[in-house]
Amino acid sequence: MSLLKVGIAMSGGVDSTVAASLLQEQGYQVQGFFMVLPLANLALQLQRVQEVAEQLSVPLHLIDLRQQFTDQVIRSFIEGYRSGQTPNPCISCNHTIKFGALAAAMLQKGMDRLATGHYACVRQVGEHYSVFRGADRIKDQSYFLARLSSPQLRNLVFPLGDWSKEQVYPRAKTLGFEFQGEESQDVCFLPHGLPSFFVGQGIQDQAGPIVTRDGTVLGEHRGVWNYTIGQRRGLGLPDATPWYVVGIEGNANRVIVGKNEDLLQSTCPLHSLQWAATSPPLPWRGLVQLRSRHAPATGQLHSAGPGCWQLTFDSPQRAITPGQFAVLYEGDQVLGSAVIGVPGSTP
Repeated sequence: MSLLKVGIAMSGGVDSTVAASLLQEQGYQVQGFFMVLPLANLALQLQRVQEVAEQLSVPLHLIDLRQQFTDQVIRSFIEGYRSGQTPNPCISCNHTIKFGALAAAMLQKGMDRLATGHYACVRQVGEHYSVFRGADRIKDQSYFLARLSSPQLRNLVFPLGDWSKEQVYPRAKTLGFEFQGEESQDVCFLPHGLPSFFVGQGIQDQAGPIVTRDGTVLGEHRGVWNYTIGQRRGLGLPDATPWYVVGIEGNANRVIVGKNEDLLQSTCPLHSLQWAATSPPLPWRGLVQLRSRHAPATGQLHSAGPGCWQLTFDSPQRAITPGQFAVLYEGDQVLGSAVIGVPGSTP
């Protein structure tokens, strides 16, 4: 058996369970780490992960990250939506919580390597480490890991990087586990959707107008945090062709709607650009992914002033959403990422 100790983030789900078993098979001394977060189903999750750890004979550590998660993920998420943007809490959580606070706790417990059940790969490129797409292109989670730095990646292991989801279920069954088509929830603290979440946070409805781009009032909304770019349902605006949310003005408390063609854009502003390693010369040209399930599109990145950049795509992209991340790829390698800004604004 290897002398290397590997700490793996365990949730009680199929991915982290199989990942832990693969590490054991490879001869590592595996220890499990469960993040105690402010979630409604915490008790059930805790029971499941304890059962899994016991069955795998993996020592389990409970790491209480409720306060950090609230301060660094949930509050930022709320502020983003109230300002009219659509933040991605999973990317922020990976950077600050899972591969930040949790990773620090693992190292304090004497772990030599850190692991998760993500479908992605880490490879050394020259003197730096980068995230690469996983073998399963449908489940690939490299997008969510785009903000991790080379030092964070140095000791990371992703056992499922070369696996597909279809291979994981049979493996779990051979271990004595039954997982029925389980999929990770996109946002762990939103089990019942946005409206219920904001009500639970004590945020009251704040009515405002739904308008067209020329300012014509068509209806009324209950709060800008209930909407995101590209949304069609819940507008209550009958017409010959559907209306879609094409803009959200948090300060003015307005939701702007338009038709499907109004969702297409060839350019978008960026801020908070972060390269995984060294900065390439600008203008940079390559593949850009705007959402976790967005088909990467070819575009060019250039500077637009201090702290500002702009993407220009070869073909118009649909529903480019402020607050989301644009992840920059060269082939399968994550080169960097930036936050999508509001057109015409400064970061």
